Amino acid sequence: MKRFALTGAAGYIAPRHMKAIKDTGNVLVAALDPFESVGVIDSYFPEAEFFTEPEAFEAYLEEARAAEGLDYVSIATPNYLHYPQIRMSLRLGADALCEKPLVLGEDELDRLAALEAETGRRVWTVLQLRVHPALVELKRKLESDGDRKQVSLTYVTGRGKWYLKSWKGDVKKSGGLATNIGVHFFDMLTWLFGDVEHLEVHAREDRVVAGYMELERAGVSWFLSIDDSFVPAGLRAKGQRTYRSITVDGEEIEFSGGFTDLHTEVYRRTIAGDGFGLEDTRQAIRTTEQIRNFEVGGSAPRHPFVEKL
Repeated sequence: MKRFALTGAAGYIAPRHMKAIKDTGNVLVAALDPFESVGVIDSYFPEAEFFTEPEAFEAYLEEARAAEGLDYVSIATPNYLHYPQIRMSLRLGADALCEKPLVLGEDELDRLAALEAETGRRVWTVLQLRVHPALVELKRKLESDGDRKQVSLTYVTGRGKWYLKSWKGDVKKSGGLATNIGVHFFDMLTWLFGDVEHLEVHAREDRVVAGYMELERAGVSWFLSIDDSFVPAGLRAKGQRTYRSITVDGEEIEFSGGFTDLHTEVYRRTIAGDGFGLEDTRQAIRTTEQIRNFEVGGSAPRHPFVEKL
C-alpha cells in the first residue's frame, strides 16, 4: 500500500485523485487546501489529516516520512503552484504526481530534471487522454495509415466574468488560455501526430486564442475560447455553453465518453513505474509557452472562427 498526500483538495479535479488513490488500493494520509470545503474527503479517506496552512502540511509530512514513509504527493492546485509543490515533494523524499500543466515553462522542466537526479525521486504528470481507449485505438490506426492529415480543433467552454478576475485570468499564474484550457489538447495532438515543426498564432485575446501548427504528420488549425458566443447557434439555443470538435480529414473524432476511470489508469501506470514523466510533457509545455510569447501573425490557413473576431 502506497502512502499519498494531496494538495488542492477543495478543487474541481481533486475527487478524481482521491478516487484513483482508493481504487488502486492505496491511502491518503494528508491533504492541503486554503479553503475548508473539503467534505468530499469523507467519501474516500475520512481518517486523512487536513491542513489549510502549507507550512503545517509540510511539517506533518516530514514527520510522516520519518515515521511510516511517504511515497507520493498528488498535486491538483492552481498552475503557478505546481513547480514549487513538485520541488517540495521531491525534497520530502516522495514522487510528485501533478495535474496538467506540469509547469508553465520549459526552463522549469530542466530544473526539475536536475532535482530528480539529485533526489532520486520522480516527477509524474496526468496525461489522461493518452490512456483513453478511443484515442489509443486512433493512434494505432494513424500509425498504420502513415498519410499526412489535416486536423481542425475547436474548443469553446463558456466562462463567466469571474474567470478573468481569478488566478486563471492572470497569465503569470495560469499561463494563459492555451495553457489553462488547451494544454491537454496540444499534448494529445503531438502524441498522435508528432512534434511541432512550425507554429503561428493568429489571435491572442483575453477570451480567445487561435492559430495553426505544422506537426510531423498533420497540419492543425486550432481555436480555443471561453466566450460562449462561439458555440454554434443551434446548440446555444438549447442552453449549451460548451462546444468541442476535433476533425481529422473532415471526420469527427468522438471521445466524449470513457472518462470515468482515466485518472485511475494513470495512477496504476505511475505506481507501476510506467507513467508519464517530464519528457512526455515537454512538447506541450514548449508549445503553450510559445503561444503566449509569439507575435500574432503568419500566412497559414486561419481557423474559420477567427473570421468572427
